[in-house]
Formats: sequence, C-alpha cells, structure tokens
Amino acid sequence: MDLTRRHRRSLAGITAAVCATLLASACTGTNSGGGQDGSASGQDVTITFWHGWSQDNEVKAINDNVAAFEKLHPNIHVKVVGNIADDKAQQALRAGGPDAPDVVSSFSTDNVGKFCSSHVWADLAPMLAKDGVDPAKTFPAAMLKYSQYQGNQCSLPLLGDAYGLFYNKTAFAAAGITAPPRTFGEFAEDAAKLTVTDGDSYKQLGFMPNYHGYETAIAHYLGQYGSTYFGPDGKSDIATDPTVAAALGWQKQLVDRLGGFDKLEKYRTSFGDEFSAKNPFTTGQVAMSLDGEWRTASLAEDKPDFEWATAPFPVPDDQASTYGRGYQTGTIVGIANGSRKQTAAWTFVKYLTTDTDAVVSFANAIHNVPSTLAALDSPKLEADPNFRTFVDVAKNPNSSTTPASVNGGAYQVSLQNLSYAVESGQQNDLRAGLTATAKEIDDAIAQAK
Repeated sequence: MDLTRRHRRSLAGITAAVCATLLASACTGTNSGGGQDGSASGQDVTITFWHGWSQDNEVKAINDNVAAFEKLHPNIHVKVVGNIADDKAQQALRAGGPDAPDVVSSFSTDNVGKFCSSHVWADLAPMLAKDGVDPAKTFPAAMLKYSQYQGNQCSLPLLGDAYGLFYNKTAFAAAGITAPPRTFGEFAEDAAKLTVTDGDSYKQLGFMPNYHGYETAIAHYLGQYGSTYFGPDGKSDIATDPTVAAALGWQKQLVDRLGGFDKLEKYRTSFGDEFSAKNPFTTGQVAMSLDGEWRTASLAEDKPDFEWATAPFPVPDDQASTYGRGYQTGTIVGIANGSRKQTAAWTFVKYLTTDTDAVVSFANAIHNVPSTLAALDSPKLEADPNFRTFVDVAKNPNSSTTPASVNGGAYQVSLQNLSYAVESGQQNDLRAGLTATAKEIDDAIAQAK
C-alpha cells in the first residue's frame, strides 16, 4: 500500500504552492498537437503515459489497466513511466518534443488551475462532447469541480479520496457513548468525554484538533462547512463568508477545551509516523481522527487492539441536514496540449476515467474511492461497511473540495498560515486576520495572472 503517496497528497496545498508562481509564469504551452494520429482508422500508435505511483501493488494495478486497454485497442500501445513527480512532468511538457509525455496523471488537484490556465494540458470538453460523455452525469460533483478551472476541463478524475471520521468503539463504550457524533456540538462533547489526562499530558486524547495534526488542515474542516473560498468575481471571500470565521472559531474553542494549544502540541510531538502502525489512532493515543478511506486498509493490516469503525465527519450544528458530506480530493489525469497523438491519448484517458470496470478494478486494487457515479454503485466494488462510509461521502451532493486557482494551492497556504496564528493565540483579531489574508490571496493571484 502506498501510504507515502498519501502524505504527498495531503501536503499538496503547501508543496505545490511553493513553486506555484514560478510554474504558472513558466508554463506557456501552446497547442502544437495535431491530434489526428491515425489510431481511429486502425493505424498503430504508441503513446507515453507518465504517472506518480511507485509502490508495487499500485504499479501492478495501473499496468493491469493498461494491459486491459491495449487488449481492447490492439493498435494503441502505451509506454508507461512511473514515479514521476509533477515538477518533472511540467518541465517535460513545457519543453515539448518527442520525449514529452502524451498523457500525465497528478496527485495534486491544486495544480489544475495552472495546468488549465497555462494550456499545458488540453481542454477535454470537446472530446467529451464528441463522444457523448456528460461530465455532470458521469463524475461526482466535487470531483468534477477539482478537475476543471474556469470552464476549462483540462483534466478528469482518476480515483478519489474522501474524508470521514474514524472512531475507537472500545473507548466509546467505556465513555458511555453509544453512537458517533453527527454535529460539531456533539463532537466536542464526545472529544471531552474521551479525553483522559495524565498530568501535563494525556493517557488518551479524544481528538487532536491542531492544524499541524494529521489531516486536520483548515481546508479539511472547511469541507464540512461547504466554504467556497472565492466569490463570483473571482476574489477571495474568506473575510466575508461567515463559515470561514465560524470554522476557525470552532477549532480554537475545541483546542482550548481539550487542554490548550501548548499542551496539545507537546502531546502531538509524541505521535509516530502518520503512515505507519504508529499512527496515533492505531496506537490508541487519540480516540477519534479525521482521515481518508486509505486508513481502512492500513487498520485492517495493522490490527489495533480495539474495535474501530467509520462514519461521516460531523458538520456544524446549524448545517445538521448536510451530515454525510466530506472533503474530497484525488488523482487527476490529462493530455499534453502539445501531443501529436491526442486521438489515441483521448481513447486511453476516456478508458481510464469512464470505463466502469476499469475504474472499479483500479479502486479495488489500491483502496481508493471510485471516481465515477457508475463505479460508486457497481456491485463489483469491494466495500465493507467501513469503506462504504467514504463511498457515500463521495456520492453526497453536499461534499466539497478546494477550488482550482491560477497559482495552485497558494491561497490555501495563506489561509493555513492564518489558522496557525489563530490557534496559537498569535492572532487574536480574527476579522483583521481574515481581511489581511484575503488581500494577500488576491494580490498573489493578480500577480500570477
């Protein structure tokens, strides 16, 4: 299981944004591709596919899908190159030439705005329309949203990640809690009941709310609020959208209730690696965690000494009717705008992203959420009750994601930096902090454009 890949993805908003401005200004690909490569008339064509998977089971899974595609399309041959990072792929696409890939996948949805706006990846909308594929009827809404930018559908979802609640059923029973919390009010009460202090530390913490905790980034919390990040005019609305202030305030209250920032941070430093059997939920150091569907596979493998289960992550009390929603992200795939083999490349991308059996077999192999509505409902999908939670989150129309931006995840980094200052008490004027951060985001986007 490729857990290192998950780590890269969860930090995408930070790592992608570090070089966002440079990449956005350098990515100036133009459509020099012809597209009419003869594959439609049966001529032999070889395309190059670059992807980031590196673990044995994932490499085997993608290779199996490629082999199945080549069996269906014997005249299209796919040269597969794995373990390719985004920066290397983008350098090759900018350079162009015969060594550039025709099809590229990425783990970072934060880069979609750069891929689309710089025209490094081709707009797939005309290809979808030509083949009668309705994206809105094919892909879950949140996944479709993170694969496009300002009307440019330059990528498509290729499996997804959905976030939910993992909870220690044994600890719940000991605390007299009979069901997982559905609202943030219930969640705070349960987190307090599940917390067992030990001097200036903890024997058990109900939940680690700090933003440096595993998967507890502000963007993941905002997924429960349905925050939009940008208004209709394209400018940051974090200072005017009440859900952002509400999320920051709720988290700060929970931090204070569970012992305060300094005490929680000290305890957090005792945690083992997130992607190992030393994960604090696996060891019982925390009784509840916010995590993705991949954790179900690792828990089944690591076999903690308590009963556990999953549920949707709670929602704000004033949005109780949206319970079942969650934050989503995933892998995306696109076609090089400069490829001269776009007909064959599209045939391949269409297979990977819309063929139900291909999507399901890939999801089963690497324990990700399927990325089409048909695959989510497929009887061939291997989904026990704990994994089913994340399938349902992916299908929930209220689930959300972080929108694409021309400078990648830079706006998320700005908001994350504010969240660090708020929780630690360095920024006590939340309104002023949000206003300044919104301006910082707008200025950076204007500069990138």
